[in-house]
Amino acid sequence: MKIGIDIMGGDFAPKSTVIGAILAYKELSSDIKLCLFGDKKIILSLLNQAGENPENFEIINSQEVIGMGEHPTKAFNLKPDSSISVGFKMLKNKEIDAFAGVGNTGAMLIGSMYSVGTIPGILRPCTSANIPKENGNTGILLDIGTNTDCKPDVLYQFGIVGSIYAKYVHNIENPKVGLLNIGEEDEKGNIISQAAYKLMKDTKEFNFIGNIEGSDIFNDKADVIICDGFVGNILLKQAESMYDLFKNKGFSGSFFEKFNYENHGGTPILGINSSVVIGHGISNEKAIKNIVLHTKDIHEAKIYEKIKFAINNNVRQ
Repeated sequence: MKIGIDIMGGDFAPKSTVIGAILAYKELSSDIKLCLFGDKKIILSLLNQAGENPENFEIINSQEVIGMGEHPTKAFNLKPDSSISVGFKMLKNKEIDAFAGVGNTGAMLIGSMYSVGTIPGILRPCTSANIPKENGNTGILLDIGTNTDCKPDVLYQFGIVGSIYAKYVHNIENPKVGLLNIGEEDEKGNIISQAAYKLMKDTKEFNFIGNIEGSDIFNDKADVIICDGFVGNILLKQAESMYDLFKNKGFSGSFFEKFNYENHGGTPILGINSSVVIGHGISNEKAIKNIVLHTKDIHEAKIYEKIKFAINNNVRQ
């Protein structure tokens, strides 16, 4: 397996991404090769400073960088020699098996759409986040910002892809899927939520357990929580701020630590024809390491193939 890493993306790149790649390399088996995309001179210098043999990695030189604030589509088209653009070109040509980055999120999404494309039948690819449960389990929240406005059939598909991700990556057998709403009753919510509920209530494609409320986020009522990206992003950012608040107040413990983004390993883009993982722009070395390790798990689980089969055959995976 070959995993590509955008070395130039992120608030603390390239040092944090190179060190993170080194940490990941030390935990991966010898049959997995890490391919580093970015300025070769800089990468070699950082590897030497860390006392790491450059021959342990494949370095793909690219001289351009897509900045965090650049327009994704324009930058991707106008900077063909950027680390993101070159990485996606190699992913499309199957010269690497998976690609990970913590740079411009929009450019990573555009790169996925332009290169490997969306799985036929998928209305909109989405992203997700891990939500810690009070009993020690992990929940999946999607979407978290990729799609801020969603029609009911898009929310329905999130139930399919979220269930597959929960089952094959997080090892949750027959995941319980809940639709985030302002009440449990069938008729609650806005027009979109009510229509999505009607689509989901009799489905055989995933285990729908009905509406859930905000108070159910951290309990075990649902394993997969469905909402549009506008709501999901606000909820996620609030959860992250809670972690910072608790940490600053001196709280500690395994439950609180699960809110720490460094331990989550980024989010795959669900619904595309390959394995692409996006991480937080402020990722440090530890976060980069976990993103790379999570990318390996995503690819080994062949999530995109399972989603493709489920969508094309209308069956539960």
